[in-house]
Amino acid sequence: MHFLGAMASSTSNAVGNAQARVDGAASALERHVASRGKIQIAPKCAIHSLADFSVWYTPGVAEACRAIVAARERAFDVTNRANTIAIVSDGTRVLGLGDIGPEAALPVMEGKSLLFKYLGGVDAVPLCVNARDPDALVALVRALEPSFGGINLEDIEQPKCFDVLDRLRASMTIPVWHDDQQGTAAVVLAALSNALEVVGKRLDRVRIAMVGIGAANVATFRLLRAAGIDAGELVACDRKGTLHRGRTDLETNPAATWKWRVCRESNARGVRGGIADALRDADVCIAFSSSGPGVIDPSWIRAMRKDAVVFACANPVPEIWPDDATRAGAAIVATGRGDFPNQVNNALAFPGIFRGVLDVRARAITDDMAIAASLALARYAAESRLSRDRIVPSIDDAEVAVREAVAVGRAAIDAGLAAVCLSNQDLATSARIAIERARGGLGALMRAGLIV
Repeated sequence: MHFLGAMASSTSNAVGNAQARVDGAASALERHVASRGKIQIAPKCAIHSLADFSVWYTPGVAEACRAIVAARERAFDVTNRANTIAIVSDGTRVLGLGDIGPEAALPVMEGKSLLFKYLGGVDAVPLCVNARDPDALVALVRALEPSFGGINLEDIEQPKCFDVLDRLRASMTIPVWHDDQQGTAAVVLAALSNALEVVGKRLDRVRIAMVGIGAANVATFRLLRAAGIDAGELVACDRKGTLHRGRTDLETNPAATWKWRVCRESNARGVRGGIADALRDADVCIAFSSSGPGVIDPSWIRAMRKDAVVFACANPVPEIWPDDATRAGAAIVATGRGDFPNQVNNALAFPGIFRGVLDVRARAITDDMAIAASLALARYAAESRLSRDRIVPSIDDAEVAVREAVAVGRAAIDAGLAAVCLSNQDLATSARIAIERARGGLGALMRAGLIV
């Protein structure tokens, strides 16, 4: 995304952040080594004596097996399947690190499992697999279905991620979700709705520029369109420039089906050029592109409309530093990082969404369910005072997942996709209990000195 060559000169801010990253990286590696990872398997049943093994294992376990033989869905009642998902990655598109392989992706998937458990009370198993071929990956995930209540696809390169997700959603009876697409889009929609509320603009009347058109922004485009934006007023950029109907390189490329769809459905004004041209006179910038800084030049922010909203979400370094964007005239700036205000992080979505999905045993996660979660997230943030530095809640706020679980569970029930029907009160209670148990269990282990 550096095709216009806008590499900003180093500033003291950038130098300070770079040194902090070096120091933080060394400490993070030391802690990973000391703990040998981030997750473990722990029993959830009581063991008072050897006699208990006769209940939980042989011969008592045979009764649970027979129950499942009589009715396959009983697996959700007598095992942990109802609260267990798989996090599946082939390691081809990991964070900002790229194609680093499944072994190197494992720390990330363990971290994801930690977030699922702590934030949503969901047991998530990291599965990094040697299955780069799309057919092999689809076959592998399908074969996992009997052991899990849902599948979270993670860090899979595009365009493979689109094809794999579509095929699995169409062929499995448990929900399949690609967090890099759907989770990110849900949080962006919530954050953008609140940001526009703060600056006094409407979602259906703004011009939006998208910098980068990978998995995150393709899904964001789809969800924003479903939520009511004027797609004709949106202009997207890839490495070669803006997307428009003249991009014959995308029209004839079978690997760029979604990009070509964006070409046909957006950019009614036919804007051509690069990032600067897409941003000119835009109200909103949503960037998920190359790690910066310097991908977006401050002069391009100055050419946006008054009270511009800038989401610079590349990791580990945003496309433009927030201070630079603010000085250039942006009213609200969000990034993917926790050390700046307004962290647009998919951890605000996936724990609560899966909590609701698992509690009603939903068969799928639809765009409508993702929008329901997004609206719940936005509304919860708005219950406290919104400001230019606070458009979303903190990711460790337990109530976030509860509100989303209720919204998603209700949407699944209303759509006829749920095997279990619960009231909103019961959905909230179930979510709170699961999250409190997860956090309470970790706290007990820490107080006992078993985890330090």
